[in-house]
Amino acid sequence: MYYDTIFTHMKKILKFILVSTLIFIPSLDAKAAEDIADELLETKFADEIVLNTNPHELTTDKNNNNKFNKRIAIEQSENDNLETPNPQTETPKEQFKELFRLNSNIDRPDDEDSILDNNELDFEIFRRFDKDNDNQIDKDTLLGKIYHTKITRTDIQSFLLQNELTHEFEKGPLHKVQMYAGYRGGINAIFDPHSYSTEYDNATTEIGAYGSFKNPNYKFKFNLNPVPSSGRNYLDSIWGDAYIMNTSIPNHQIVVGYSRVQTGIEGGSSSFVLPFVARSQIARNFGNSRSLSVKIMGNYKYADYTLAAGSSGRSLIAGFPGTEFTGWLNVKPFGSLDHKLGKLTIGGGFSGGHNQINYSVGSLYIGYRHKKLWTNFEASIADGYNGSQGVSENKACGYAYTIGWKFTPQFQLIGRVDQFDPNRDISGDLRREYTVGINWFIKGQALKVILNYVFCDWQNREDSHRLILATQILL
Repeated sequence: MYYDTIFTHMKKILKFILVSTLIFIPSLDAKAAEDIADELLETKFADEIVLNTNPHELTTDKNNNNKFNKRIAIEQSENDNLETPNPQTETPKEQFKELFRLNSNIDRPDDEDSILDNNELDFEIFRRFDKDNDNQIDKDTLLGKIYHTKITRTDIQSFLLQNELTHEFEKGPLHKVQMYAGYRGGINAIFDPHSYSTEYDNATTEIGAYGSFKNPNYKFKFNLNPVPSSGRNYLDSIWGDAYIMNTSIPNHQIVVGYSRVQTGIEGGSSSFVLPFVARSQIARNFGNSRSLSVKIMGNYKYADYTLAAGSSGRSLIAGFPGTEFTGWLNVKPFGSLDHKLGKLTIGGGFSGGHNQINYSVGSLYIGYRHKKLWTNFEASIADGYNGSQGVSENKACGYAYTIGWKFTPQFQLIGRVDQFDPNRDISGDLRREYTVGINWFIKGQALKVILNYVFCDWQNREDSHRLILATQILL
């Protein structure tokens, strides 16, 4: 009984739908026919000749006939360029469908909201992505600005949105400030003798600003590391550079504040200019640290130097646990002839101080670059050290030799032999790492992809392998 009642109601509903359809469709066709008639009367078409019935405008003058013929030719030319469909060739059904055709290229002001009525709004990003529909990335989009940026230099930091994130001040002590953000991280596939694991490594994430004051001799830099470092207090690791620089003395820079310690070349370099994903063993043990200090840097044609004195603390809030002194000297034998003979740098330095213990690190560096070839050798010996891994009283030493070749401005093949002895008083603990890799400089150092293979040959541990895929982006 229940199902019979439902069936009866369904039959009534179907009859109602059928009757409504028979009534609606004829009126729709009639309305479409009237629209077609109106369009035929109001729309100009190619090869159309208009009969002029005004007797005052009729004339047999030859010049007037020429003007009339020219007007017809112009109207024919304009009609030939019409891109709208010809209503004479469309059926009423096609015209009805045209009213509801989904078109993501409809001209709509970019600053006006639309109605969330269908999926078209989900795909609106593609219209804005390529506004002129020429299958090219528009330059006024964020991705377009990055895509069209041309950066080829790879020995310094570059930024994809430098112009967009730079602001000049008309009032106040600041002249110009550039905001920036940087990221460097990758996936590590670790192959141990009896296991396999995959790890994500956030090597560096920075947000900050640098700029100049109204006095052009004064500049500043400040940045934070918002992603916590494993095994370190967050308030210790969050602080990056925070210093003011003065350039009043010709060929010199005076830096006051929290900045990198020049313990070796690679140990004192920014993470965003490193050739490999990981620093060499001497760099990551002896260096890669910052301190609160006063630093003087001089740069001349045949030599440059760095002298610094300050706190031996390794965080901005560490206080003053002791004093540290750092000095470095580079000699550039080729001087102004480096474009012909290549650039040769021979350097050395010392870093020592007191932080719970007395420590000292001596380093030697030789670097050469010529056209597509780039190579360097760096060695260090320590009687205690105070690097990014903390204070150690061990007597350690090590070296790293690196060579690279740029096949194109975007692709570089690199290799490194890296040895570290964590304690010279103990035998059988040498750590050797052999690394080969490829750097793809998509936009210089501002956007690059790094692929490294590392073979770890440690005397007191079984051999292991690592495959690292990393990316770097600087905005």
